Amino acid sequence: MFPESSKGLSYEDCKATADWLLTQTDMRPTVGIVCGSGLGGLADLLKDQVAFNYKDIPNFPQSTVHGHAGRLVFGTMKGKPCVCMQGRFHLYEGYPIQKITLPMRIFKLLGVQTVVITNAAGGLNQDFKVGDIMIIKDHINLPGFAGNNPLVGPNDERFGVRFPCMSDAYDRDLQQLAMEVGQELGYGDFLKEGVYCVLGGPSFETIAECRMLHLLGVDAVGMSTVHEVIVARHCGMRVFALSLITNLAVTDYDSEEKANHEEVLQAGKQRAEQMERLVSSVVNRIEPNNNYI
Repeated sequence: MFPESSKGLSYEDCKATADWLLTQTDMRPTVGIVCGSGLGGLADLLKDQVAFNYKDIPNFPQSTVHGHAGRLVFGTMKGKPCVCMQGRFHLYEGYPIQKITLPMRIFKLLGVQTVVITNAAGGLNQDFKVGDIMIIKDHINLPGFAGNNPLVGPNDERFGVRFPCMSDAYDRDLQQLAMEVGQELGYGDFLKEGVYCVLGGPSFETIAECRMLHLLGVDAVGMSTVHEVIVARHCGMRVFALSLITNLAVTDYDSEEKANHEEVLQAGKQRAEQMERLVSSVVNRIEPNNNYI
């Protein structure tokens, strides 16, 4: 299992990809951004853009999901040098878990210090509404309970330690900053915080699964983010993550509601502008040495 899943993912391979990108642009990003389903407009906020299609980047996977453009975009956001993934990778696309988190390692080798991750998620918290934005304060890696963790296999100390701590996975100072920025922007009515759970997908959750997750204290559920967070923290980068609640999980057997990807994309369009303003305002307040102003 390990040799196959680790193939093409060595430190040298990641560095070769990062070095190739650095020869193609003068931008030296300190902030990395990952766009979730229907949220690729974040990349459009970047000025002085230099963009690469994933298929043209050595060793890079390719996005196969509708709503994920498949471009790596360099540029500045509020004067801060950034790199933005317009489209991400998921377990259900068939990639090894180490491959879908490869961009986090490349971010680190590009000089990124802070990673901002967004996703579209189903709301399990009974107080959540479609269109709410949830600041992720913690996660449950359900596939990890069965050993599906991106750090499985040989560990390269040049990236990070063998057993990284995850109790501080989500930077608390950035969470507080986002809450303050949200209040300043007038987002108090729909800005929440909570626990995110990742599942493998691509099928949406059953009613029984939703009920179980609710009992576990999960506020939102999706098919991404957590594995990227684990690798980003392993590499020593700070993490801030947001979920856009695009649908409400079905927990009632009498309900006629059914989850579908189209409603996810539609909800993303409706709240995208506020999400983009929140992210750009947070990025604006991050200093290069990871201090906040």
